[in-house]
Amino acid sequence: MPTYAVGDIQGCYAELQQLLEQVRFDPAQDKLWLVGDLVNRGSGSLEVLRLVKSLGDAAITVLGNHDLHLLAVAEGAAELHRSDTLDEVLAAPDRDELLTWLRNQRLLHAENGFVLVHAGLLPSWTVAQAQMLAREVETELRGERYHEFFGHMYGNSPHQWEDGLTGYKRLRVITNAFTRMRICTMQGEMEFKFKGEVPDIPAGYLPWYEVPERKSNQATVIFGHWSALGLKVGPRVIALDTGCLWGGPMTAIRLEDRALFQVACSNPVAKHW
Repeated sequence: MPTYAVGDIQGCYAELQQLLEQVRFDPAQDKLWLVGDLVNRGSGSLEVLRLVKSLGDAAITVLGNHDLHLLAVAEGAAELHRSDTLDEVLAAPDRDELLTWLRNQRLLHAENGFVLVHAGLLPSWTVAQAQMLAREVETELRGERYHEFFGHMYGNSPHQWEDGLTGYKRLRVITNAFTRMRICTMQGEMEFKFKGEVPDIPAGYLPWYEVPERKSNQATVIFGHWSALGLKVGPRVIALDTGCLWGGPMTAIRLEDRALFQVACSNPVAKHW
Protein backbone atom coordinates (compact mmCIF):
# COMPACT_ATOMS: atom_id res chain seq x y z
CA MET A 1 0.00 0.00 0.00
CA PRO A 2 2.21 2.86 -1.21
CA THR A 3 1.82 6.44 0.02
CA TYR A 4 2.33 9.28 -2.44
CA ALA A 5 2.97 12.79 -1.08
CA VAL A 6 2.19 15.61 -3.52
CA GLY A 7 3.27 19.25 -3.49
CA ASP A 8 1.09 22.36 -3.72
CA ILE A 9 -1.73 21.96 -6.25
CA GLN A 10 -3.28 25.46 -6.20
CA GLY A 11 -6.06 24.66 -8.59
CA CYS A 12 -3.88 22.83 -11.15
CA TYR A 13 -6.45 20.09 -11.70
CA ALA A 14 -5.21 18.75 -15.02
CA GLU A 15 -1.70 18.23 -13.68
CA LEU A 16 -3.01 16.49 -10.55
CA GLN A 17 -5.01 14.11 -12.71
CA GLN A 18 -1.97 13.40 -14.88
CA LEU A 19 0.19 12.79 -11.82
CA LEU A 20 -2.30 10.33 -10.34
CA GLU A 21 -2.46 8.53 -13.69
CA GLN A 22 1.34 8.40 -13.87
CA VAL A 23 1.64 6.68 -10.48
CA ARG A 24 -1.43 4.54 -11.27
CA PHE A 25 -3.04 5.71 -8.06
CA ASP A 26 -5.59 3.23 -6.72
CA PRO A 27 -7.73 4.70 -3.93
CA ALA A 28 -8.69 1.19 -2.86
CA GLN A 29 -5.08 0.38 -1.99
CA ASP A 30 -2.90 3.52 -2.08
CA LYS A 31 -2.69 6.61 0.09
CA LEU A 32 -2.38 10.21 -1.09
CA TRP A 33 -0.83 12.87 1.19
CA LEU A 34 -1.30 16.48 0.10
CA VAL A 35 0.72 19.35 1.61
CA GLY A 36 -2.15 21.84 1.35
CA ASP A 37 -3.00 24.79 -0.87
CA LEU A 38 -5.40 22.72 -2.89
CA VAL A 39 -6.94 25.91 -4.25
CA ASN A 40 -6.35 29.36 -5.71
CA ARG A 41 -4.44 31.03 -8.52
CA GLY A 42 -4.95 28.07 -10.87
CA SER A 43 -8.15 27.61 -12.86
CA GLY A 44 -9.36 24.26 -11.47
CA SER A 45 -9.84 24.80 -7.74
CA LEU A 46 -13.42 23.55 -7.75
CA GLU A 47 -12.48 20.35 -9.57
CA VAL A 48 -9.53 19.75 -7.24
CA LEU A 49 -11.74 20.05 -4.16
CA ARG A 50 -14.33 17.70 -5.62
CA LEU A 51 -11.68 15.15 -6.59
CA VAL A 52 -9.83 15.10 -3.28
CA LYS A 53 -13.08 14.99 -1.30
CA SER A 54 -14.27 12.07 -3.44
CA LEU A 55 -11.19 10.04 -2.48
CA GLY A 56 -12.40 9.79 1.11
CA ASP A 57 -9.98 8.10 3.49
CA ALA A 58 -7.52 7.42 0.68
CA ALA A 59 -6.47 11.09 0.76
CA ILE A 60 -5.08 13.06 3.66
CA THR A 61 -4.67 16.78 3.17
CA VAL A 62 -3.42 19.44 5.54
CA LEU A 63 -4.64 23.01 5.27
CA GLY A 64 -2.52 25.64 3.56
CA ASN A 65 -2.78 29.42 3.70
CA HIS A 66 -4.78 29.56 0.45
CA ASP A 67 -7.25 26.98 1.75
CA LEU A 68 -7.76 29.02 4.91
CA HIS A 69 -8.11 32.17 2.81
CA LEU A 70 -10.92 30.57 0.82
CA LEU A 71 -12.72 29.67 4.03
CA ALA A 72 -12.24 33.17 5.43
CA VAL A 73 -13.59 34.79 2.24
CA ALA A 74 -16.60 32.49 2.31
CA GLU A 75 -17.33 33.62 5.87
CA GLY A 76 -16.99 37.31 4.98
CA ALA A 77 -13.85 37.67 7.10
CA ALA A 78 -11.59 38.52 4.14
CA GLU A 79 -11.81 40.05 0.68
CA LEU A 80 -10.79 38.39 -2.56
CA HIS A 81 -7.37 39.46 -3.86
CA ARG A 82 -6.78 40.52 -7.45
CA SER A 83 -5.01 37.26 -8.27
CA ASP A 84 -7.51 34.95 -6.53
CA THR A 85 -9.40 32.43 -8.66
CA LEU A 86 -11.97 31.32 -6.11
CA ASP A 87 -15.20 32.62 -7.66
CA GLU A 88 -16.15 29.27 -9.17
CA VAL A 89 -15.87 27.55 -5.78
CA LEU A 90 -17.87 30.28 -4.04
CA ALA A 91 -20.65 30.05 -6.65
CA ALA A 92 -20.78 26.25 -6.86
CA PRO A 93 -24.03 24.44 -6.01
CA ASP A 94 -22.07 22.16 -3.67
CA ARG A 95 -20.14 25.07 -2.14
CA ASP A 96 -21.33 24.52 1.42
CA GLU A 97 -20.59 20.81 1.33
CA LEU A 98 -17.10 21.39 -0.05
CA LEU A 99 -16.26 24.19 2.39
CA THR A 100 -17.49 22.21 5.37
CA TRP A 101 -15.32 19.29 4.26
CA LEU A 102 -12.32 21.61 3.82
CA ARG A 103 -12.81 23.24 7.21
CA ASN A 104 -12.67 19.80 8.81
CA GLN A 105 -9.26 18.91 7.39
CA ARG A 106 -6.09 18.87 9.48
CA LEU A 107 -3.26 21.29 10.03
CA LEU A 108 -0.77 18.51 10.67
CA HIS A 109 -0.63 14.76 10.18
CA ALA A 110 2.02 12.51 11.76
CA GLU A 111 2.44 8.84 10.90
CA ASN A 112 5.27 6.30 10.63
CA GLY A 113 8.03 8.82 11.32
CA PHE A 114 6.69 11.40 8.85
CA VAL A 115 5.05 14.74 9.60
CA LEU A 116 2.87 16.33 6.91
CA VAL A 117 2.37 20.10 7.19
CA HIS A 118 1.93 22.95 4.73
CA ALA A 119 4.75 25.32 5.69
CA GLY A 120 6.76 24.07 8.64
CA LEU A 121 7.25 23.55 12.36
CA LEU A 122 8.79 26.08 14.69
CA PRO A 123 12.19 24.76 15.78
CA SER A 124 11.25 24.74 19.48
CA TRP A 125 8.31 22.39 18.88
CA THR A 126 8.60 18.65 19.27
CA VAL A 127 6.37 16.57 17.03
CA ALA A 128 4.16 15.72 20.00
CA GLN A 129 3.79 19.39 20.92
CA ALA A 130 3.09 20.34 17.31
CA GLN A 131 0.35 17.70 17.17
CA MET A 132 -1.30 19.11 20.29
CA LEU A 133 -1.09 22.68 19.00
CA ALA A 134 -2.53 21.67 15.64
CA ARG A 135 -5.47 20.09 17.47
CA GLU A 136 -6.16 23.41 19.21
CA VAL A 137 -6.68 25.19 15.88
CA GLU A 138 -8.52 22.25 14.34
CA THR A 139 -10.94 22.22 17.27
CA GLU A 140 -11.62 25.91 16.70
CA LEU A 141 -12.16 25.39 12.97
CA ARG A 142 -14.59 22.54 13.57
CA GLY A 143 -16.46 24.18 16.43
CA GLU A 144 -19.43 26.50 16.60
CA ARG A 145 -17.20 29.61 16.83
CA TYR A 146 -15.28 29.07 13.61
CA HIS A 147 -16.71 32.34 12.22
CA GLU A 148 -14.93 34.23 15.00
CA PHE A 149 -11.66 32.41 14.35
CA PHE A 150 -11.53 33.64 10.75
CA GLY A 151 -12.14 37.18 11.96
CA HIS A 152 -8.96 36.99 14.08
CA MET A 153 -6.80 34.76 11.87
CA TYR A 154 -4.99 37.38 9.80
CA GLY A 155 -1.93 39.22 11.08
CA ASN A 156 1.81 38.78 11.57
CA SER A 157 1.95 39.19 15.31
CA PRO A 158 2.88 37.71 17.61
CA HIS A 159 5.73 36.50 15.38
CA GLN A 160 7.30 34.22 18.00
CA TRP A 161 5.93 31.35 20.06
CA GLU A 162 5.50 31.64 23.82
CA ASP A 163 3.95 28.89 25.90
CA GLY A 164 1.91 31.44 27.83
CA LEU A 165 0.06 32.83 24.81
CA THR A 166 -3.70 32.57 25.03
CA GLY A 167 -6.80 33.21 22.95
CA TYR A 168 -6.61 34.28 19.33
CA LYS A 169 -2.98 35.42 19.61
CA ARG A 170 -2.05 31.84 20.46
CA LEU A 171 -4.14 30.40 17.65
CA ARG A 172 -2.73 32.93 15.15
CA VAL A 173 0.89 32.03 15.91
CA ILE A 174 0.15 28.34 15.55
CA THR A 175 -1.69 28.88 12.28
CA ASN A 176 1.03 31.14 10.87
CA ALA A 177 3.79 28.67 11.70
CA PHE A 178 2.00 25.74 10.10
CA THR A 179 0.73 27.57 7.02
CA ARG A 180 2.89 30.66 6.31
CA MET A 181 6.42 30.29 7.73
CA ARG A 182 9.48 29.89 5.54
CA ILE A 183 12.27 31.44 7.58
CA CYS A 184 12.92 32.33 11.19
CA THR A 185 15.74 33.36 13.50
CA MET A 186 17.65 30.95 15.70
CA GLN A 187 15.19 31.89 18.44
CA GLY A 188 12.18 31.05 16.26
CA GLU A 189 11.15 34.60 15.36
CA MET A 190 9.21 34.34 12.09
CA GLU A 191 9.34 36.65 9.07
CA PHE A 192 6.53 36.43 6.52
CA LYS A 193 7.42 38.75 3.64
CA PHE A 194 10.30 36.71 2.24
CA LYS A 195 9.39 34.32 -0.60
CA GLY A 196 12.69 34.07 -2.47
CA GLU A 197 15.57 31.64 -2.78
CA VAL A 198 17.79 30.52 0.09
CA PRO A 199 20.87 32.62 -0.87
CA ASP A 200 18.70 35.76 -0.63
CA ILE A 201 17.38 35.16 2.88
CA PRO A 202 17.76 38.33 5.01
CA ALA A 203 20.59 38.48 7.52
CA GLY A 204 19.74 36.91 10.84
CA TYR A 205 17.26 34.43 9.38
CA LEU A 206 17.53 30.91 8.03
CA PRO A 207 15.15 28.25 6.73
CA TRP A 208 13.10 26.96 9.65
CA TYR A 209 14.34 23.40 9.06
CA GLU A 210 18.02 24.43 9.30
CA VAL A 211 17.84 25.81 12.84
CA PRO A 212 20.37 23.76 14.85
CA GLU A 213 18.87 21.26 17.28
CA ARG A 214 15.39 21.60 15.83
CA LYS A 215 13.24 19.56 18.20
CA SER A 216 11.26 17.86 15.45
CA ASN A 217 14.32 16.48 13.69
CA GLN A 218 13.63 12.90 14.77
CA ALA A 219 10.88 12.88 12.13
CA THR A 220 10.92 13.60 8.40
CA VAL A 221 8.84 16.71 7.77
CA ILE A 222 7.03 16.85 4.42
CA PHE A 223 5.99 20.36 3.41
CA GLY A 224 5.30 22.73 0.52
CA HIS A 225 4.49 26.46 0.46
CA TRP A 226 7.96 27.61 -0.70
CA SER A 227 8.06 27.37 -4.48
CA ALA A 228 11.36 29.27 -4.74
CA LEU A 229 12.96 26.58 -2.58
CA GLY A 230 11.84 23.89 -4.98
CA LEU A 231 12.34 20.18 -4.54
CA LYS A 232 14.43 19.20 -1.54
CA VAL A 233 14.74 15.60 -0.40
CA GLY A 234 16.89 15.08 2.67
CA PRO A 235 17.05 12.60 5.52
CA ARG A 236 14.75 14.70 7.74
CA VAL A 237 12.98 17.04 5.34
CA ILE A 238 11.08 16.72 2.05
CA ALA A 239 10.02 19.95 0.30
CA LEU A 240 7.58 19.37 -2.56
CA ASP A 241 6.39 22.77 -3.83
CA THR A 242 8.04 22.81 -7.25
CA GLY A 243 5.92 25.70 -8.52
CA CYS A 244 3.54 23.95 -10.91
CA LEU A 245 1.36 27.05 -10.87
CA TRP A 246 4.26 29.19 -12.11
CA GLY A 247 5.48 26.82 -14.83
CA GLY A 248 7.39 24.24 -12.84
CA PRO A 249 6.37 20.60 -12.56
CA MET A 250 3.94 19.09 -10.10
CA THR A 251 5.84 16.63 -7.92
CA ALA A 252 4.97 13.49 -6.01
CA ILE A 253 7.21 11.27 -3.92
CA ARG A 254 6.51 7.67 -2.93
CA LEU A 255 7.43 7.58 0.73
CA GLU A 256 8.36 3.92 0.88
CA ASP A 257 11.33 4.22 -1.50
CA ARG A 258 11.46 8.00 -2.20
CA ALA A 259 10.86 7.50 -5.89
CA LEU A 260 9.97 10.80 -7.57
CA PHE A 261 7.24 11.47 -10.14
CA GLN A 262 6.59 14.72 -12.00
CA VAL A 263 4.31 16.16 -14.66
CA ALA A 264 4.88 19.40 -16.55
CA CYS A 265 2.75 22.49 -16.02
CA SER A 266 0.28 22.93 -18.87
CA ASN A 267 -0.86 26.50 -18.24
CA PRO A 268 1.45 28.67 -16.06
CA VAL A 269 0.17 31.92 -14.63
CA ALA A 270 2.07 35.15 -14.07
CA LYS A 271 3.41 35.78 -10.58
CA HIS A 272 1.87 38.58 -8.51
CA TRP A 273 4.41 38.92 -5.71
